[in-house]
Amino acid sequence: MLESERYGEAMALLRFLLQAQGQEERHYEEWRSLLEWLEAAFPEAALNAEIERDAAEEEQALEEDDMARSLVRSKVQEDADYPDKLLRKVMGEPLSENTVLALEQLSYLEGNVIDRKLMNWLEEENVHPLLQFRTLQTLRRRGAQGMIRLKRGLENPLVEIESVPLKNEDFPQQINLVMERVAEQAEVHEPTLYYFAQELWGQFIMAMYGGAEYRKLLEGEDDVLDIWAGALHQMVSESLNGTRQEEETRAMYGITDTMRFRFEGAYRSLRTFANSSLLEK
Repeated sequence: MLESERYGEAMALLRFLLQAQGQEERHYEEWRSLLEWLEAAFPEAALNAEIERDAAEEEQALEEDDMARSLVRSKVQEDADYPDKLLRKVMGEPLSENTVLALEQLSYLEGNVIDRKLMNWLEEENVHPLLQFRTLQTLRRRGAQGMIRLKRGLENPLVEIESVPLKNEDFPQQINLVMERVAEQAEVHEPTLYYFAQELWGQFIMAMYGGAEYRKLLEGEDDVLDIWAGALHQMVSESLNGTRQEEETRAMYGITDTMRFRFEGAYRSLRTFANSSLLEK
């Protein structure tokens, strides 16, 4: 590829190889170094390759979306009660892959009745926080608009449907900055920790979406981001290793004694979430 100046294809191949598992670490280092050199030496090819990759992913997503829409519509033609069956599954069963799948199928159905039923349900019932968020995503995909006040324990956050993130990259920058801080420390001290932290953080953010803690995090002050990153690191490290090394963790993230109370509060929030039924697999 390099001899024939197919630099974009070479970069794509290297990215694919870096996602593979089971190879020796030296291979990954060689591929990573070569990819970085190619990106620096041929920035135009790197940009073109990225554009082509995004276009291909978007086209594939559209094709999958069309197939799913056709499948759901064919089921409605076979069974007129199918939309109500999906709603009953979402509203009457515990959070599972089946309820998430039912919500995805509801995204492809037309009719304001479905929107009203889902919105009334969220406003009137104490719905599982993760299921709350998944339902908000479904409402946004369906094109619903306006504000909705969720029923969530002692807190009833007000959420704008049009602003609900559909993908991880749709979340505000501050959410990802927490994971960037964890990635920096995990790379040095405990590489495997990052992947578990990423899963926990993703679910935790969905469950707290729109609430007071979420809004405070979005203020984006460095000490707040450090506190959440440190608490997340501490929580996952303790779960993996069975030991509590709080002082070392706080030192990694520059969490001073004056920040300790807030650090412990963030840690308790994560611990409560992880120990409850909220963390579904």
